[in-house]
Amino acid sequence: MPNLILLLSLCGVFALLVVIQIIVRAKKPVQRALGGVIMGLCALAAVNLTGFFTGVSLPLSPLTIGVSGAAGIPGVTMLLLLNLIIK
Repeated sequence: MPNLILLLSLCGVFALLVVIQIIVRAKKPVQRALGGVIMGLCALAAVNLTGFFTGVSLPLSPLTIGVSGAAGIPGVTMLLLLNLIIK
């Protein structure tokens, strides 16, 4: 049952991202929404992979993965700034 709730939540967030792309009149809303999710997750991975050299990393948790997937690169930037402020 918890897996079903998680899957429905992920589908709902993705549907919301597609609706936002439709509102801004993107030519390919599903492709743009999926691209934003992938770019955000790749940005999170890049921050963590280069963390050994830069000394900056973000912990992998459902919150950080969700924010980076839903908000994309600006979400990862916000997480980095919050990490800087709170630490």
